[in-house]
Amino acid sequence: MSRIAANPIPYWASAGKTRAVLATAFADFQEIGFTAVKADVPDDMTAASYASWIAGYGLRPSLSLFNSPFDETVSLSAEVERAKQFAAVQVELGLDRTMISSMARPERLAQPAVGAGFDEGRLARAIDACGEVCRVLQAEGLRPLHHSHVGGVFETEYEITRLLDDLGPDVIGFGPDTGHLRWAGVEPAGFIRRYASRLGGIHIKDVFPDLLERRDLSYSAAAATKRLWAEPGLGMVDFDAVLAAIPLGYDGDFMIEVDEPSVVSKRESHAMSFAWANSALAGRIEE
Repeated sequence: MSRIAANPIPYWASAGKTRAVLATAFADFQEIGFTAVKADVPDDMTAASYASWIAGYGLRPSLSLFNSPFDETVSLSAEVERAKQFAAVQVELGLDRTMISSMARPERLAQPAVGAGFDEGRLARAIDACGEVCRVLQAEGLRPLHHSHVGGVFETEYEITRLLDDLGPDVIGFGPDTGHLRWAGVEPAGFIRRYASRLGGIHIKDVFPDLLERRDLSYSAAAATKRLWAEPGLGMVDFDAVLAAIPLGYDGDFMIEVDEPSVVSKRESHAMSFAWANSALAGRIEE
């Protein structure tokens, strides 16, 4: 049965991914009612000690994310080795799948969501590199799921479709982010229906309409306005359609992610999100 999971990104994005910062997030999640959290093991912890730590807050690990630029700035052999190390930790935590994503191309952070600086050769090389890493993750026991993210080489509908179609379902599954898709001009429900048979995870994220047509703000500037990301149900993503597009046999978690809360309190943001999810996902999540 699926769970409502949380990503503590707003806690550590500016404060750093320290144990103290994460402990604050975990305590909030426990009080709110979350039972799962994105499995990001701190560098100074083992998988076993991390699992024991979050269990103290009533939390279990939920699918994490392997991120790479998949471009000329990285060595494929180094990324393959990093993927092996990542997979070993995730499998030890009992997970059988992971998101895989690309982000942080400079020209796309400067002009997000429009495919800035598109280069067909770069895209083809990135698809090949991502495929190699996916095969490594699979060999190590993790099912890779492409995770849409504004700012990377797989940003637009054309680029994401090329990746998924060129590699095929035997190499890569589907783990969309509803907010990133919508920001990039992709209707989440329709895209989820298209790749429903490959769906293994999802980030539930909403967006306000305010900035979607703006072309004068960088990624960070848009997020800082607090009028980009919205708590689920407050923005323009049609979640009724999204949930209707998800197969009844879906066995992944529903991960809440609000990178930059629209309200002052991070705890309030997560409480609002959990209340929405608990109602909207009734019958699809474990009690």
